[in-house]
Amino acid sequence: MSELDSRILQTIIETAHDHFFVVDADGRVRDVSPAAAAVYGMSREALCRTTVQALEAQGVLKPSISLEVMRTGRPAQLMQETGTGRRVIAQAHPVFQAGRLAAVVSRSMDLTDLQLLQEEYALLQRRFSDHLRRGGGEEARLEAELGELEVRSEVMREVARLLKRVAPTDATVLMLGESGVGKTAFARQLHRWSARHDGPFIDVNCGAIPDSLFESEMFGYRQGAFSGAAPGGKAGLLEQAEGGTLFLDEIGELPLAMQTKLLKVIQDGTVTRLGDTRPRRVDFRLVVATNQDLARGVEEGRFRLDLYYRLNVIPVTLPPLRERREDIPGLVERQLRRLNARYGRDKLMGRDVWQELMGRDWPGNVRELENWLERAWLAAGDDVIRARAAGEASAPSATMAGSPAYAEASAATPLGDGETLRSALARIEREILAALCGELPSTYAIAERLGISQPSVVRKLRQHGLRIGRDA
Repeated sequence: MSELDSRILQTIIETAHDHFFVVDADGRVRDVSPAAAAVYGMSREALCRTTVQALEAQGVLKPSISLEVMRTGRPAQLMQETGTGRRVIAQAHPVFQAGRLAAVVSRSMDLTDLQLLQEEYALLQRRFSDHLRRGGGEEARLEAELGELEVRSEVMREVARLLKRVAPTDATVLMLGESGVGKTAFARQLHRWSARHDGPFIDVNCGAIPDSLFESEMFGYRQGAFSGAAPGGKAGLLEQAEGGTLFLDEIGELPLAMQTKLLKVIQDGTVTRLGDTRPRRVDFRLVVATNQDLARGVEEGRFRLDLYYRLNVIPVTLPPLRERREDIPGLVERQLRRLNARYGRDKLMGRDVWQELMGRDWPGNVRELENWLERAWLAAGDDVIRARAAGEASAPSATMAGSPAYAEASAATPLGDGETLRSALARIEREILAALCGELPSTYAIAERLGISQPSVVRKLRQHGLRIGRDA
C-alpha cells in the first residue's frame, strides 16, 4: 500500500461516525477508530494491544462479531452489548489474500445515538405541526386536499401535515403501522402532493411476488435471459417508476438477496436487468411501508442494517383505528357510498349500528371495517342496515376466536358427490384460508391463528392461489 493510500485509509477510520475495528486473522486488533473508546470503555491504545478473544472474555464485546467472521469466513451482522452497557449494531466483513483470511473489518453504530436522533426528529415534527395548526388558511387547504381519505382525528391530520411538508422533496419516506391502517392511501396522497405527481405511481407488494419471480419483476430482464423471456426483454418495476414514485409495501418481506440489489440501486441510481451487463439510470422517489419492526429484523439478521439506514429517512407512523375513532364515521360514509355505487342501491345506516361500529377495536383496522360493512350491506334485506343485520353478517366471527373460517367450513357438506377424503380436506383447507385472508392482515397473523409456521402459510396460499387483502 502506498503512503497516500495508507493516509486515506487512516483518515477514513479516524473521521468516520461509525466505530471501526480492523482485526488480524488471529484476532489481534490492528486499529480502531478513536470514537470507539467511548462506546467500548477502553482507550484506542489499550484496544490495539489486545485481541478480540480477550475482549469477549472480559465482556467488552458481547459477543465479538470478528470472531464470528473468523469462524465462518462470511460477512456477519449482529447486536452487541458493550462493557459500558451500550447496545450497538455491528457489521463485519472478511478480507482475503491469496484465498486465505487475512483480516476482518467491522463497523458498529451506537443505537443510543440513533435513539437521540429519533427523539430530536419527533420534537421537530411536533413543533412543525404546531406551526401549521396556527395557519387557518393552510388548514382549510389541507381539508380540501385530503378529500376521500376522510381524516378527522388530530393525530392523522398531523401525519398529513408532515407528509405534505416532505412531499416536495425526494427524501425516502418509511411508513409504519399495522396492516390495514391506510399506508397505501397515504402513499398515493404523498405522490399527488409531490413534484412527481404527473409521473407514475408504482405500487409493489413485496410479500405477494414469489421469490423465484422477484428479480425479473423488479429489475426486468433482457431478451433470452431465461426460458420464456419475452422477445425484446422487459423493463422491471424499478424502471417503470421513472419520473414518479415507487411504493414498496411490506418491505420487511423483501428477501435478503433482493435487499442487497435494492440497496445498490438506491446508492448508484442505476439498475441492471437480469441477464444484462449494461446499467440503466433510474430516477424515482422511494416510499416504503411495513407492519413489522425493522429494527428487530436487523437484530435477527432478517434485514440489512445499511438498507435500514437508507430507508429510515422520514419515518411516519400511522396509528391503528382504535386510537383514532373520530375517523370511523367518515370512513363508514365513504364505504357506504362505494357500496351503493357498486351495487346500484341507496342503503342507509341505521342508528343502532353506530354503537357497534364505534365500540369495536378493529384489529384489522380500515380494511376490516370496510369488509365488515360490505357483509352488513349484503345481509340487509331492505334499504336500512340495522344492528341485527350487521350482527348476522358477522355472526360467524363468534366461532373459533373471531374467525368465520371454521364456521363456514363446518357448514359445508362433509363430502360431495364423488369427492374423496383428500379432495374434501383440500377444499375445506382452502375455505378456511380464504376466509382468514379476508379477515387477518398478514401471513404471520394467519400462522398464529392456525398454530402453524409462517412459511407453511405462504406455501399453502400459493398452492391454493390465494392472496391477502391489500392496505386500505
